[in-house]
Amino acid sequence: MNYIVKCLSFGLFLGVTMVGCNADFLNTQPLDKVPADAVWSDASLSEAFVTDVYNGLRDGILSQMNFDCQTDNALYSFGKQAVNEATVSPSNLGDIPVMTEWSALYARIRAANIALTNLTKPKFDDRSGVASRMRGEMYFMRAYFYQQLLRYYGAIPIIKTSYTLNEGDFTVARNTYEECVNAIVTDLDSAAVLLKGKSLTSGRATTGAALALKARVLLYAASDLHDIPTAKSKSAVIAAATKPELLGYMTGDRAARWQKAKDAAKAVIDLNQYGYKLNLTAPVTAAEGQQNYINLFLSRNGGEADGIFLKYNIRTSFDDWASWYPRNNMPNGYHGWTSSEPTQNLVDNYEMMDGSKFDWKNPAQAAAPYVNRDPRFYASILYDGAQWKPRTADGAGIDPAGQIQMGQYEVGTAGATTPYNGLDSRNSTIENWNGTWTGYAIRKFMDPDPTLVDQNIRQEVPSIQIRFTEVVLNYAEACMALGQDAEAKKWINAVRFRVGMPAITESGAALVARYQNERNIEMLFEEQRFYDVRRWMIAPAVLGKQAQIIVITGKLKPGKTVTTYKYNTDNYSYAYSVQDLGTGKENRTWKDNIYFMPISRDEINRNSKLIQNPGY
Repeated sequence: MNYIVKCLSFGLFLGVTMVGCNADFLNTQPLDKVPADAVWSDASLSEAFVTDVYNGLRDGILSQMNFDCQTDNALYSFGKQAVNEATVSPSNLGDIPVMTEWSALYARIRAANIALTNLTKPKFDDRSGVASRMRGEMYFMRAYFYQQLLRYYGAIPIIKTSYTLNEGDFTVARNTYEECVNAIVTDLDSAAVLLKGKSLTSGRATTGAALALKARVLLYAASDLHDIPTAKSKSAVIAAATKPELLGYMTGDRAARWQKAKDAAKAVIDLNQYGYKLNLTAPVTAAEGQQNYINLFLSRNGGEADGIFLKYNIRTSFDDWASWYPRNNMPNGYHGWTSSEPTQNLVDNYEMMDGSKFDWKNPAQAAAPYVNRDPRFYASILYDGAQWKPRTADGAGIDPAGQIQMGQYEVGTAGATTPYNGLDSRNSTIENWNGTWTGYAIRKFMDPDPTLVDQNIRQEVPSIQIRFTEVVLNYAEACMALGQDAEAKKWINAVRFRVGMPAITESGAALVARYQNERNIEMLFEEQRFYDVRRWMIAPAVLGKQAQIIVITGKLKPGKTVTTYKYNTDNYSYAYSVQDLGTGKENRTWKDNIYFMPISRDEINRNSKLIQNPGY
């Protein structure tokens, strides 16, 4: 497996970037750092510096707290989320994901700026052209970090030079949203040119990654939230903003913005370098569809062709927190922590196999809610009765079948039973402090290898940053916005056929609604939902209500005797009760100020030219 090696320690990084004091008594060479002149005079050291910039990607979707825990899709087991309760403020940022933290990303942007400055006229022998390739990577990484900031905070200061200690003024104002988009697109265009035809190690920036990120940035730019006339009509907070140009486009041809987004996505499609089973003319079987989806998120067995930009992890590196994903998210009955828990809200959004909506008012569906659902449900969610891995030694005798147990059941003989708490419930006899609150756990991104079950064993599944299916869905969304429903459905259905789901046939607003649900289900836990519901401006409807959970009981049928529990509808009558999550656990609500996150008070205090986002 290829992966990004953490070549430089943070101390070395600081040593490279901060050397430059002219005072004689400080003019010594530290033994544990490499001076800047030496780094940029040596191709290998320059490469190490460039490689270290990639470490700003962090763990992404494989973090212990998945970003979807700040949406209707999931709940974080170990604490309330200020974003969900709408209590974030400049002095209370909540559990802000590292990949969106202001100062951390600007540190990486500064590193990219330093590299770009020094690689423009390399001081080492560059007959092989390696410097231009590294410049392409740094243009891409700078753009990547800026787009992370842009989609979280709105407009930010665009800085393309590296500050030195001799600068007279370190304060800088936010650019307009339009200027930010233009700057990021310019960087990505430069990256695409410089990286074209280059052979790179897996996990590095490529022309395809640059063009795909450009398509994402332009799609966001065309969306409702960033078209200020539209956003003002839907939000009183945005309507009252004193600097709305920091949030989106004040004027201009919105159709032209959608066309740019469509063209950018089509440019990636036309590369003919990516794609996994998107040329089908009919749905595959449910079993094949489930396996296809697993192949995608594991990047294996052909599914790796969907990956455009991935962060690879190695289980031998303790610092690769993403490799601990199974321990962090496996159910407590396997000694996992069940950290990020799918909600009932999410589960209800999975369609039936015939493409119809699941409905709790349908008696047959309510009696067997996990039967005949979209194959992606079975690949993504661990639910009561799901077949999973063999238990560890302390659970194998209690559950020899290796099935998920989220409920409370009866054992013994009908009429003379004792209660038995499922091993993966909050009342588990194995561990009870880390059980699910919602009645579900994550399966997606979990390596199915049955030997990877001990909590001290880690996995090597890459963290998706950009994949081709996102580009395809971006293209379809732009087509819909331009009134090209037939073209949009062609690509949406290609994604559905691959997982065994039937074609969608709607048009207009109904098609948009189906697409929005399809996008969420397909790219679940991939850092999309948080931004999608905001840019579509549907957040008040989907985020402004309490998370829902499932409570499950199994009652022995008359004449049945069970001594060792196993999910079995011949022996048990199961009851499923949908309930709101208790407000003491998290009281979810929505306020329009959280369309954009607050800039830290510390950053505002350090930089008097920064203007805070509206509503804070």
